[in-house]
Amino acid sequence: MSLDGGTLLFTGKPEKRQREGGRGPGRPSREQSELRNQELLDRALDLFLERGFEGTTIEAIVDSVGMARRTVYARYGDKLTLFKAALQRAIDDWLVPEEQLRAAETEDFDETLLRDARLMVGSALSPSGMRLTRIAHAEVIRMPEIGIYLAERTERRALAYLVDLFRRRLAIASAEDAALAFMLLVVDGAFQAKVWHGAADGELDRQVAYRTTLFLNGVSSQS
Repeated sequence: MSLDGGTLLFTGKPEKRQREGGRGPGRPSREQSELRNQELLDRALDLFLERGFEGTTIEAIVDSVGMARRTVYARYGDKLTLFKAALQRAIDDWLVPEEQLRAAETEDFDETLLRDARLMVGSALSPSGMRLTRIAHAEVIRMPEIGIYLAERTERRALAYLVDLFRRRLAIASAEDAALAFMLLVVDGAFQAKVWHGAADGELDRQVAYRTTLFLNGVSSQS
């Protein structure tokens, strides 16, 4: 189900014509639990990252988790659908919920923004975030829907929250412009500092605090 009525990567197993004189794929067994399915999706994502989409087969995935091939084919139908299901679940589990960002709010707006910045940067640079970034960059050219889904679930959600925050707490002409500037300066800037320049954790946190202060100083001049 779409959380906001937007794009989905995984919408269910594709239709498969039944072979003449044969039977369709069997239904999953009763013993297959949701936990087992999560294990399958996690392992599938690991192998897609390690070998790439083209270099990964369903057979390799099911062998690595000890699951019957017919069970996987019955649930997902083909490799592309399994890939999108694994990626969609990982993205949805990884993103920072809006409730968590709101819970970080305090009476001190400067402290609130620094807390939110640390949450967003921490999520982007977590092992799950780095893994998703690598997979998305590797496959987004052939599957642009990946980039669309990732943007909808991460950047656009973060921007929507920041716009609402700035409208509630700041007297500025354009909350939308301010939210985008914050994301580019603080969150994207910190990601580049870590990935491209290898900033250590302490230095990274210093830069997040510095960039947040720089942003706040710039916003105050627009009030």
